[in-house]
Amino acid sequence: MLNRSKVSFFLALRSLQRGNLGSLVLTVVIVGMVFTNMIFMPSIITGAIVNYEQQTVDTYTSDIIIEPKEDFRYIEDLSGLLDKVNRVPGVKRAAPHYAAGAVLRHKGKALSMAIEAVQPRDEMLVTTLSTYMEEGSYLGDGDTGEVILGRYVAGFADPSEDFLPSLGGVKVGDSITAEYTNGVVREYRVKGIFRTYSFNTDYLVFTTWDEMELVEGRELDQATSVLVRTDPGADENAVKKTLLRYGVQEDVQTWLDFLGNAYRNAVESYAILNTITTVVSLVIAAVVLFVVIMIKTLNSRRQIGILLAIGIKKDIIVNSYLFQVLILAILGIIFGILVVLGLTAYFTAFPIEFPEGNISPYIVPADIGINAIYLFLASALAGYIPAWRIANKEILESMRA
Repeated sequence: MLNRSKVSFFLALRSLQRGNLGSLVLTVVIVGMVFTNMIFMPSIITGAIVNYEQQTVDTYTSDIIIEPKEDFRYIEDLSGLLDKVNRVPGVKRAAPHYAAGAVLRHKGKALSMAIEAVQPRDEMLVTTLSTYMEEGSYLGDGDTGEVILGRYVAGFADPSEDFLPSLGGVKVGDSITAEYTNGVVREYRVKGIFRTYSFNTDYLVFTTWDEMELVEGRELDQATSVLVRTDPGADENAVKKTLLRYGVQEDVQTWLDFLGNAYRNAVESYAILNTITTVVSLVIAAVVLFVVIMIKTLNSRRQIGILLAIGIKKDIIVNSYLFQVLILAILGIIFGILVVLGLTAYFTAFPIEFPEGNISPYIVPADIGINAIYLFLASALAGYIPAWRIANKEILESMRA
């Protein structure tokens, strides 16, 4: 068995060496580009998903979000809850949010939305929003009479540049008026404008906890949500269960729970697209290699007949063509990996710009191995069929070809 394999491999190498070099190189390039498509295109989609998840966790929900119990508008006894949460193993810090409805006005523009109060020192330990200031600066503890706006709230002077209704191009230092639903009207200076490229975050307005206490006219021991940042490497689901065991009775959700089934369905849809890309690429590779081996076998029918006539077994001949196609597949995969690594390095240094942010390829090493196995199997099938058909013809029929 081993000797037969050696003979098959020898015949395969001799056939490739004597073949047309240009055809060989072109086949390797085609297989390599097919493998590149199998890896690179799904990596862009995966990169977009990973980027969205990172944006959401870093700037919008943190790792865990706590919301009021069902049928309750606020989280009560906020100080007690924060003391409890911050003692839980795996929790780095908890930061409360208090949202109050208001109408924002600026130079004839009006926008109805919630203004969220935060405690800046805690917030900077829980979210990375302070690092995304496009203009101006972030809030400081004790600031009053100031707000920071998301880019989509501030908007642009040219309405065609707005994705959502905005205040029409507010700048840092401008004044806006906030008419709260409790009847309080406040004049705010815009201290900063942030841009995270997350649609959820960039349509928010923040002020300080001290400012919101002035609006409400009382000390706030309530919150509409509490964001929780876990320690690096901690499992969010495990921390969530620990929070519940520690007696947190509010609605506790991980960031993935918060995004819900709609997000999971979207990710599954992207996974289907990735699968379609892989299947189409495999079909293309199989067809190309099938045609290459079919042409080789048709042009070598007489030689095949002579080999059969001198006693060479059919399986040796078939395996020689199988080795040829596997060698072409190996060379193509190596070429494809080099192309993928080059593209990944380039687009990591110069990410693709999307409205949702800059997207870089996200490649899972295991996917390279799995797709290489798929391509191997498709190549083996594509090479075996034409070789088997020719090798099973009668000797005289092959020699007369």
